[in-house]
Amino acid sequence: MAPTPPRKSVPKDRFPTVFATLKTQTYYDPSSRGPGSHTVRTIAWNPTGHLIAIGSADRTLRIWNPEKPQVKNSTELRGHAGAIERVAWNPTKEAELASVSSDGTCRFWDVRTRTCIASISLGGEGLTVVWASDGSLALAGRKDDTLIPIYMHPDSPPTAGTPLAQSLQTNQTIFNPVGSPTTLLLTTGDGSVKICSWPPPPPTTVPANGSTPSHHSALSPSRSSTPAPPSSSSSLQTLHTLHAHTSACVSLALSPTSRYLAIGGSDALISLYDTHDWICRRTLSSLSGSVKTVSFSWDGSYVVGGSDEGTGIDIAHAETGETVARIETSAPAPCVAFHPNGKYWIAYSGDPGGLKIVGAAGGGM
Repeated sequence: MAPTPPRKSVPKDRFPTVFATLKTQTYYDPSSRGPGSHTVRTIAWNPTGHLIAIGSADRTLRIWNPEKPQVKNSTELRGHAGAIERVAWNPTKEAELASVSSDGTCRFWDVRTRTCIASISLGGEGLTVVWASDGSLALAGRKDDTLIPIYMHPDSPPTAGTPLAQSLQTNQTIFNPVGSPTTLLLTTGDGSVKICSWPPPPPTTVPANGSTPSHHSALSPSRSSTPAPPSSSSSLQTLHTLHAHTSACVSLALSPTSRYLAIGGSDALISLYDTHDWICRRTLSSLSGSVKTVSFSWDGSYVVGGSDEGTGIDIAHAETGETVARIETSAPAPCVAFHPNGKYWIAYSGDPGGLKIVGAAGGGM
């Protein structure tokens, strides 16, 4: 990918004035089949910020060029048979997209050719998907709180690894690429975020009779002719637990520098944790309902949250927690996403008409 020219951060005292100059562009999708049918479930910018993907309840998966709002310049990717629950771009390839759906599949797309290059059965309804920072792995999550690692191969189709069943409700996962080893962060239904080592330990093979396997049988499949085949199981090793909220943790995001972790809860709060000592530095309380998405600006200076209750989107300064700007909306905006590369544009869903991007129609940033 071509490098993006460096841009300077806008300081807190100047941000309100500069942000107020940004103009909003609407991207109308004619696939809408009536009120509520085209509810946007997920939004994601590609690594360069030149494309943005949206997934909807009516199975629409569309790629927009922010600079060309006419639908004729967009790309619709067809193949899913259920609602699109989450989309995520390969961080190392600007045109490779992963999508998970309630149809029980995770699909991989080449956006340039509009083709599905692989489809992986998840064994249940899909809910989440996230990429490792090097693009070697996509981790999909099912609605029954089971994680499915999907390994990418240079010269062959991707393959699914051993399922990782979680004992608690798991709404979202992200990898933290900073430090060694890599860690995986998971939101849970009890209000905590678990920080786990990655990769998980090798799976243990459990014989069909339920007896405890020997060291040999854990590594080698049984060759005996039993009525039922052995099953494999694996679990994540928890390194640390953040007791972040009084109710379920729903969303999370790392700042681009990995200094802060933003955690959105069903208690309508966003907590900001310092990743050096895992201490909560401040809490944002401007939202009206469950925080469905959180997003940092490209420089990590500002953070926003999306909720399916209330109206308006408040932009907070990450270092102080102060609200520095507000986007007025006529409806709740559950999906929000800052532009990833040198612009303070914000894409959001919820308002009538379709996807909206603050900044795409012009302005001072």
